[in-house]
Amino acid sequence: MKILKFGGSSIASAQNIVRVLDILKSNNNQQIAVVFSAIGKTTDALIHIAAKAQTQDDAYNNLLSELENNHFDIVRNLIPVNNQSGVLSGVKKLFNQLENILEGVFLLQELSPKTKDTIVSYGEFLSTFIITKALQCQEIDAVYKNTGELIVTNSNFGNATPIMDVTNNNIKEYFTNNSHSITVLPGFIASNENGDKTTLGRGGSDYTSAIIAAALEVDQLEIWTDVSGMYTANPTLVKQAKPINRLSYNEAMELSHFGASVLYPPTVQPVMHKNIPLYIKNTFQPQDLGSYISNENVKDGGVVKGISHIDHIALATVEGNGLIGIPGVSKRLFSALSEKKVNVILITQASSEHSICIAIDQNDVENAELAIQDEFAYELSLGKIDPLHIQTNMAIVAIVGEEMKSHQGISGKMFSALGKDNVNIHAIAQGASERNISTVIDSKNVSKALNSLHEEFFEDHVTKLNLFVVGVGNVGGKLLEQIEKQKAYLLDKLQLSIEVAGMANSKKMIFNQDGIDLTTDWKQNLIDNGEDLDLDLFLENVKELNLINSVFVDNTANATIAGLYADYLRESIGVVTCNKIAASSEYEKYAELKRLSQEYNAPYLFETNVGAGLPIINTLNNLVQSGDQIVKIQAVASGSLNFIFNSFVGDANFAKIVDEAGELGFTEPDPRIDLSGVDVARKILILARESGAKMNLEDIENKTFLPKASLEADSIADFKKTLISEAAHFEAIKEKAAANNAELKYVAEYVNGKANVSLQEVDNKHPFSNLQGSDNIVLFFTERYPEYPLIIKGAGAGADVTASGIFADIIRIGKG
Repeated sequence: MKILKFGGSSIASAQNIVRVLDILKSNNNQQIAVVFSAIGKTTDALIHIAAKAQTQDDAYNNLLSELENNHFDIVRNLIPVNNQSGVLSGVKKLFNQLENILEGVFLLQELSPKTKDTIVSYGEFLSTFIITKALQCQEIDAVYKNTGELIVTNSNFGNATPIMDVTNNNIKEYFTNNSHSITVLPGFIASNENGDKTTLGRGGSDYTSAIIAAALEVDQLEIWTDVSGMYTANPTLVKQAKPINRLSYNEAMELSHFGASVLYPPTVQPVMHKNIPLYIKNTFQPQDLGSYISNENVKDGGVVKGISHIDHIALATVEGNGLIGIPGVSKRLFSALSEKKVNVILITQASSEHSICIAIDQNDVENAELAIQDEFAYELSLGKIDPLHIQTNMAIVAIVGEEMKSHQGISGKMFSALGKDNVNIHAIAQGASERNISTVIDSKNVSKALNSLHEEFFEDHVTKLNLFVVGVGNVGGKLLEQIEKQKAYLLDKLQLSIEVAGMANSKKMIFNQDGIDLTTDWKQNLIDNGEDLDLDLFLENVKELNLINSVFVDNTANATIAGLYADYLRESIGVVTCNKIAASSEYEKYAELKRLSQEYNAPYLFETNVGAGLPIINTLNNLVQSGDQIVKIQAVASGSLNFIFNSFVGDANFAKIVDEAGELGFTEPDPRIDLSGVDVARKILILARESGAKMNLEDIENKTFLPKASLEADSIADFKKTLISEAAHFEAIKEKAAANNAELKYVAEYVNGKANVSLQEVDNKHPFSNLQGSDNIVLFFTERYPEYPLIIKGAGAGADVTASGIFADIIRIGKG
């Protein structure tokens, strides 16, 4: 014989019940007992209706009618027409009884725990009545038995405790005399010794089935639900979570206690004592293996078997000098809480004995405060104990595994993973069995914490990055193309998964925590479905999503956006940018961003600020970090200016070349930034700072080649006009260089703590000679490279290479 239990989601519709009947019929005439919960959401509905009736809200009648019609619809879709009349009459009779009880609640405005148990029990009475009739209509040998006549409990209404010797005798006696193939039983329901209806607590249907299984010492217990077993984490919060095929009773109990809702915690105890295997199966995918729970200590599948969590937790701390060295304080504390029926979920005490910290259900805070104030009134009045400190909106996250006790470093990995994503830990507890480590964190960080831990312990070290990209035009668009193209390669070769969880152009923004599909027309999706861009709201959305390994990517030249970097870093959100404004702003701001990056463990990378996709800043950082000293830096660091002066030969017209550079995307939208030397000055400033110099932009000497009229132009259009009107000025510069058999290069230099930028003539022996197109070149003279500099050379402008540089920074974050 075996016992099966089906939850409310498994029987939420007529179609679902048909699936259940097929599962029952597949048991090859083996005698079975089947325990059912109420039809999906019925118990919640009954509690809500009862509360409405208690407050004399007439709406309870309409809600009851809706619930009644839902059950009628199931009967009509499940039971053959010829048999419907009797079943509908039986359902109507049960609802009439409910209506009478609720009318009493309405008139008296009283809803006692005893009455509430009676009301909610009708959910199971209704489901089992309907399913029994459905089986009988198919000529299956099925019989209904009221579990309230078998399971006898104390009178703790709402969460009654079975009196096991009486209950076991009742169950054995009934089934000894029962020869039916299928016995249908309502879960959750019991009765006290006076015959009053009691219930076993929410989730009690699981417990019902375990009690019956243990009493009869059956071959196995099957819990059928809407998922394929216990998962490595909550699959609604962790998309990569997977079923745990085999685990021990202890592991199952720990996971269920810490929030794995697929199994009611008390369920395991009865079957564990009788060594009865427990299966958790999926009603909708019965072919799946599900989870097999037994007394075996299964060592495969990793040291950590699962991650679980409990929401709606409050952390209460009792502290003060009056606790130190005083025997019996803990006993007084927990006795006082027990009297107020406050359940303590987690306990931790400082080794100094100065404080005791407990985690409780947030709904119990008021009772806990009263209990502690009453018990320790004397100590509080003398100041020996501080007023109770309460922290709400907390959650407990626990990792569970039998083998954790024999493996070193598990807690280190746990706390490192949480710390990496800046998940603050308020309390820690580890049982003497060492099969679980529990932490109390802010509720807002639950999803991030679960994903961080799952990545650490279950995902073969696959790192997931969630990008929030602002600027998806020229450079940004190329970046998204590259990300999509390389997605499979990065996952296969680097175990790196990159998702774009949010993006924005200059007008719209859009978010998707599961990742925006870049294989579709994402540009049109942004236009059609995006909301109006609000940079502050963009930041709030990123914070609200609170995704693991979040990275903000700025592909703009916008000063307002650059001003938000500090806000992102303070939230432990990495920043990758080609925007030079932040790194070249006042030194204090630059240093503050660097400090925030370290303090909050949030990368701040801006490789593309100098040389687009060339590894210039990274190389410089490597030199400095390895102990080398920078003596001098020389650079042609503007791809746009190099393109312009490479093209400005022969009969070429300076104004037309500048226009062409803009059309190719080499210059900024405002070409004055490039031609004035400001852009190059920013770049040498950044290199100087990364070398260790404390400089500002005004410290850099800018020897401009532009005439006064160009420098004083009020607008971009006026500036471009001066390039035509001052053509003779530019021609003279070109002719002088030609006469000297030299090339024109816009050069940035940093030497002896000073920096300058200027247009220079270089001869054909200089490393800057024959620098093609928009190429950049940087020479690093250091103590290790005193005479022959370390040279980095290559394309230094263009959307593709800039995007590749940004992409390289993103990958660097992913690789850690």
